[in-house]
Amino acid sequence: MAPDAQSAAGATTQAVALPAQPRRKGRKRSEAGGRLSPLALGAIYLALGIGAFIMLIPFIWMIVTSLKPMNEVTVFPPKWIWWPIHWHNYVDAWRTAPFGRYFFNSIVVAVVSTVLEVITCAMAAYAFARMNFFGKNTLFMLLLGSIMVPGEVLLVPNFITLVRLSWIDTYWALIIPWIVSVFGIFFMRQAFLQLPNELFDAGKIDGCGTFRFLWRVVLPLSKPVVTTVALFKFIGSWNSFLWVLIVTNTPNMRTIPVGLTYFSTEVGTTYNLLMAASAFSMLPILVLFFLAQKQFIQGIARTGLK
Repeated sequence: MAPDAQSAAGATTQAVALPAQPRRKGRKRSEAGGRLSPLALGAIYLALGIGAFIMLIPFIWMIVTSLKPMNEVTVFPPKWIWWPIHWHNYVDAWRTAPFGRYFFNSIVVAVVSTVLEVITCAMAAYAFARMNFFGKNTLFMLLLGSIMVPGEVLLVPNFITLVRLSWIDTYWALIIPWIVSVFGIFFMRQAFLQLPNELFDAGKIDGCGTFRFLWRVVLPLSKPVVTTVALFKFIGSWNSFLWVLIVTNTPNMRTIPVGLTYFSTEVGTTYNLLMAASAFSMLPILVLFFLAQKQFIQGIARTGLK
């Protein structure tokens, strides 16, 4: 027999003769201990389902009220099922105020302010995360400290500034004061700090400039965080009420939240039409959230982990 064949046969004999290594029981126990029993899993899903239903009760009540006649709205105990259903409440609510104009203004203000805020926050966050300059940490601490200043304190100074700029009752007044967010800067900075330093070194070696590296590399790798910041900003801008009420004088410049006040007068509130208007005014937010739900959850889960 050849030497190679003999060595192979010997290795095979030794491999067969070796006893099987016992499995580690600790690992098996840890894996088994990490699994939930069907009963515990069912209890968790039941608790989550009950919590979700409780959260949905106001929305269900809104839809139910929007389909009621006015004389059924204030009946106690409230009726959840009735007949006939008044679908025309939505038509009446739309015609009560110029909601077409309100939708247009809300979309313009929300989209433009969201885009501008993402741009400004991305540039500021990149500077605080990856650039070195004098007083960077001190300036960042001061920036975070400004979060503690209530927004109501800034209403009068901002209003005086807009009056001197002759921006009252214009899109500039609705957009420009809110294109920078300290929360957005902090949120993006935390995400940019998670990126490996090798990416930045490779970019420098390839001669990639700061702005090009930010838009071509950093932001595409941070899509969940960018989506989260954009979603927060869009919802906040869409629901803005007090600032729009202060800086606008004509219905042509007002947005949906201010338009909802048309259903409340000195005589009383038309709750069924108000709920109908509230229902169709929140549809864009629901659609946007469902489209960006995956990115939104990833952005919340990943930011801050390093």
